[in-house]
Amino acid sequence: MKFLDKFLRNWRVKMCIPYINTQDRVLDIGCLDGYLFQTLKVKSIQKSIGLDPLLQSVVRHENYVLIPGKFPEALLATDHFNCITMLAVLEHIPRQEQQKLNDECYTYLEPSGRVIITVPSPFVDHILWWLSKFRLIDGMSVEEHYGFKVKEVPQLFNSNQFKLIKHKKFQLGLNNLFVFEKQ
Repeated sequence: MKFLDKFLRNWRVKMCIPYINTQDRVLDIGCLDGYLFQTLKVKSIQKSIGLDPLLQSVVRHENYVLIPGKFPEALLATDHFNCITMLAVLEHIPRQEQQKLNDECYTYLEPSGRVIITVPSPFVDHILWWLSKFRLIDGMSVEEHYGFKVKEVPQLFNSNQFKLIKHKKFQLGLNNLFVFEKQ
């Protein structure tokens, strides 16, 4: 991961930290190297789980475990969380699989649990293409982007089950933070 990749990742993580509470149990979908959990050490979270299909093996740490696999298949039916994060992940999930996210998140969240999502604006794909061409970023899985539309995010989470509590643009308007709460 190049400097610019880390800088952008760190900024996304910084945006979601205020919505994760001390003692939360967190599920980080698309965790990669577990940087979110490393950052959360100051909040004393409960034993948490990170999922990423690119992981080669299980990685265990004191307060979290990183597991190769996809959500929800890699979880046990008894797993429950106060917070589910998907930072720069949703735009990689095929549209037909996104429709199931509402029910799956609802099933795995505790009452009043939160779903925290960051998604880039569509213009970012053009920027990423140029940055990767000049080898300034690794451009992780950019080929999976398909023109995801930010305005579709609130529609993915049924208003009978989730309430949108925050939508905020950041990174000069090129990225979006969404926070939903289970009702």
